[in-house]
Amino acid sequence: QVQLVESGGGLVQPGGSLRLSCAASGSIFSINTMGWYRQAPGKQRELVADITIGGMTNYVDSVKGRFTISRDSAKKTVYLQMNSLNPEDTAVYYCNADVRSGRSWPLVNYWGQGTQVTVSS
Repeated sequence: QVQLVESGGGLVQPGGSLRLSCAASGSIFSINTMGWYRQAPGKQRELVADITIGGMTNYVDSVKGRFTISRDSAKKTVYLQMNSLNPEDTAVYYCNADVRSGRSWPLVNYWGQGTQVTVSS
């Protein structure tokens, strides 16, 4: 089994910054794509950003230039640096990862439990 544990959420004023972290643990041989999703009240969950095992990144248009995703493969951790936050960024942020638990095992998708980010004055 694999666990993804997020941290770093909280309350921040508009224009402020937060850094989210997500650490993977458990039965892990390798991790392919890691990403961050968010879900605001009454809205569908959306991809915010993801990063491949090779370091290629992808962002939703609304966060380009403000958010930066990165990963430390040795620590099995993915980060999301969020700058210039605005109230529209308020949501529960979820970590996601495609994990292989053995050399010939299939990729399995896992989710974290989510961390609340609230942007308000």
